[in-house]
Amino acid sequence: MGGGAVIVLLAKLLASYLLGSVVGSLLLGRLRGVDIRNVGSGNAGATNALRTQGKLFALGTALIDFGKGVLAAALIAPLAIVDSPLGLTETQLACGLAAAVGHCYPLYHGFRGGKGAGTLIGVVLWMFPMVALAMLAVWLLVLISTGYVGLSTVLAGLCFPIALYLLQSPLSAGLASMAVAAAALLVYTHRSNLARLRAGNEHRFERVRLLALLFGRRGP
Repeated sequence: MGGGAVIVLLAKLLASYLLGSVVGSLLLGRLRGVDIRNVGSGNAGATNALRTQGKLFALGTALIDFGKGVLAAALIAPLAIVDSPLGLTETQLACGLAAAVGHCYPLYHGFRGGKGAGTLIGVVLWMFPMVALAMLAVWLLVLISTGYVGLSTVLAGLCFPIALYLLQSPLSAGLASMAVAAAALLVYTHRSNLARLRAGNEHRFERVRLLALLFGRRGP
């Protein structure tokens, strides 16, 4: 492995970051003449898009954000993999993580983007389908129990390294480290949700609280 291989890897990470900087809601918002960061919760993700712009806009946002994670892992990562300092799977996850960082801190939009969940789940679903299903199960269970999207996303993210270890062992140190980094990124980008949750003023989707409706309970 020479210096050229490291440069190629860094170029892939940069390309993935730039791809991730194409934020779905901000791209579609320009076509509609709205900056979603100035409405609703101010977040550039699919949840705020759904609340403020409707289902079709939110679907387009989710598809773009999901797709760029897949493209980073599926198309950018495999290029010139020979002599890379990382194996193919590690490179794919690294590029996916770089795309998620781009989504959160997009170069094209003043480094103010979304929270990275859609992009990361695209990467995980393409690379580790069973792990993604485990994360989705956690997300749905927490959501229908509590109605809190942010909390559901954080707990699903924390499930990622655990499910990866249980379902994909043995793991390399690189994969394990990147899975923990991905979980930490989601916790960090959702820190405002967690703060509002502690303060008792986090937005709650009452309609999806199926377990509460089933057992006839509603929270404050």
